[in-house]
Amino acid sequence: MPKQKTHRASAKRFKRTGNGGLKRHHAFTGHRFHGKTKKQRRHLRKAAMVSRSDLKRIKQMLSQMR
Repeated sequence: MPKQKTHRASAKRFKRTGNGGLKRHHAFTGHRFHGKTKKQRRHLRKAAMVSRSDLKRIKQMLSQMR
């Protein structure tokens, strides 16, 4: 049986943390910042953690990634 390949799109979007979690970036950061408050823009800059409900599915896509 062939090896499972890493989902390359996911590999570019998520990074593993030291404790085995996954970091992600926020949506709504591409353009049109004039419609967002300063506070919203500031919070969108920081990375966030992948939620527990999505973690298993995303880890499976990244299974070959070290």
